[in-house]
Amino acid sequence: MPLHPPRLLTATGTDPGRIRRRNEDHIGENRDLGLLVLADGMGGHAGGEVASRMAVETMLQTLKETLPPTGKDRNGTLEALHGAVIRTNRGIHEGAGRDAACAGMGTTLAAALFRKGRVFLAHVGDSRIYRFRNDRLQRLTTDHTLVQELVDRGLCPPEQARTAAGRNLLTRALGIEPRVEVDTREERLQPGDLFLLCSDGLSDMVDDTALEALIRRHRDDPDRLPARLIARANDCGGRDNISVMIAAVPAQRAWYHRLLSGARRQP
Repeated sequence: MPLHPPRLLTATGTDPGRIRRRNEDHIGENRDLGLLVLADGMGGHAGGEVASRMAVETMLQTLKETLPPTGKDRNGTLEALHGAVIRTNRGIHEGAGRDAACAGMGTTLAAALFRKGRVFLAHVGDSRIYRFRNDRLQRLTTDHTLVQELVDRGLCPPEQARTAAGRNLLTRALGIEPRVEVDTREERLQPGDLFLLCSDGLSDMVDDTALEALIRRHRDDPDRLPARLIARANDCGGRDNISVMIAAVPAQRAWYHRLLSGARRQP
């Protein structure tokens, strides 16, 4: 039975950055499902790479098996997305317990599932999901970090959060505990919407104001946008792995023509 994902133009990119030798980010998509998944791993030895790869692969496989057959069941779709994250967390946690080399491994997760005029989001950690609409960039996720908790409690001014000590100390991640709290939400899609999923290798290097300006400047060439954002993060220091996923909702016939013809330029 058809799954009815909306027409989307997607483009992705990942880069180790200027400092790290190993890329512990992992990204994946299933165009038939309208699903994008991004994970930023952490852990000793190769644990971060293992955790992020497990997260993406498990999410893709689980949702392939569990999504409702049409886009009309909104509650069932959100439940399937939440359940996939719970299953992914359990798998990573159990895997860490079986392999001493991966003990303590974990990963962030950002997932976007596009279906029938809506997008369903799931989020754990400090990887982010943004929406660019009507020339404005809006962050749709809240970082699960110690500094963000201090900001929420009024103990740290928002303008100091980007440079505060310990800003990358996570309060939630997949695989660390047998259970995890997952943030999920549902949003209506509008023609011309553009969604950005990214690891903190981008958001730590390029603030939201600069991100908005870059997306506005290159909005009409979204298939090259990941490469441009990665280049800017590297130009600003590239202190961490950088991963970017773009999903653009067509705004006019030209978009549909590009999608139907299969045209897609690589960065």
